[in-house]
Amino acid sequence: MRRRLPILPFAGAMAAVLVAALGTAAVIAQIEGGDRGVAAVDSSNDFEVAGISVDTIGANADAARLAGWREAQRKAFVQLSQRLGAGGAGVSDGTLDSIVSSIVIEGEQIGPTRYVARLGVLFDRARTSALLGVSSFVSRSPPFVVLPVQYSTGVGTVFEQRTLWQEAWARYRTGNSTIDYIRPSGTGPDSLLLNVGQTQRPDRAWWRAIIDQYGGSDVLTPTVRLHRQWPGGPVIGVFEARYGPDNRLLRSFTLRVSNASGIPALFDEAVKRIDAAYQDGLRGGYLVADTGLNPIMPIAEPVPTDDVGDLIDDLSATPVIGSTITVQYDTPDVGAVTSIEGALRGVPGVSNATTTSLALGGVSLMSVGYAGPPEAFRAALEARGWQVFGDGTTIRIRRAPVAEPRPAGVPTG
Repeated sequence: MRRRLPILPFAGAMAAVLVAALGTAAVIAQIEGGDRGVAAVDSSNDFEVAGISVDTIGANADAARLAGWREAQRKAFVQLSQRLGAGGAGVSDGTLDSIVSSIVIEGEQIGPTRYVARLGVLFDRARTSALLGVSSFVSRSPPFVVLPVQYSTGVGTVFEQRTLWQEAWARYRTGNSTIDYIRPSGTGPDSLLLNVGQTQRPDRAWWRAIIDQYGGSDVLTPTVRLHRQWPGGPVIGVFEARYGPDNRLLRSFTLRVSNASGIPALFDEAVKRIDAAYQDGLRGGYLVADTGLNPIMPIAEPVPTDDVGDLIDDLSATPVIGSTITVQYDTPDVGAVTSIEGALRGVPGVSNATTTSLALGGVSLMSVGYAGPPEAFRAALEARGWQVFGDGTTIRIRRAPVAEPRPAGVPTG
């Protein structure tokens, strides 16, 4: 007669612990990894002049290289001055050192006493504009979150793993572009939220929940499909400038290189062309933020001026815990940031007002600490001449337009 072994009481518990551990490991494995993405190299608004050729000599390799960099700065400044309509006059090396933010090495050959290179020069926009007497203001688009999609051997990839297409977008310098790019690095939850499957989902509510995490207004999906003719042979890239939650096609083109070693250069050229396509779309009115992702907030009825003081007193009389309010405001230039921050800090009850997401030429975000409910803060802003849209802890502010005086004798109707 067979005897059934008793079930140990801790066996079920051990199995549950094992399943829980495996489940946790599976979840962690989806979001961890050291080679999943790369951060953007440069997101500044610096002026860029690329493709400067130099051929210099010196007492040693370092002296020849320094002479080459000096020559590149002089040539680049003349080109930039001509581009901005400032005449193309040169300045001293000391002045150039104060306005040049960095030297980009596109290719170089260093000898014992000779330096041959192709360089790019980045100039600080504010200092250079002041020196040349031109405006530093750049009209830019609303912020767009960029999802670089690469199809290779039939498999689509965004941030699931690191790709050459994502690296090309990360090293592209956007200072001369009118598109305000938000380029995720591919780390953390990026691989879960921003993937190929998401680019095929038109649901606005889910898209809005995602792009709000990155401070964007819409999404761009530049796409490349790689076709290899044979191993070690030519590579053909079919590039598409797509945009919006519906993944609409704006422009497409094809580029070709002789072998796989030329793919990085192929991608760099493609990024420039796609950026030009997006800028053309912005100027032509095709590339606009999707209204489904940015619903228009209804304009609330203005509070009568006589009742503003009573409303603030009534709301302030109730003991409340301080509120943290997110304020969206227009920032055409740096001066607008400092002036609006100062204006909000002057509102009674505001403990701090700090810009958390800066988008020059677009809409920036400010975090405001207020000792009272959001309704009281809204009333205080309207009493000071601001237009306030939205409600709760997320609002949009704008200066109320000032009516121009009508000349005497001009009929009103």
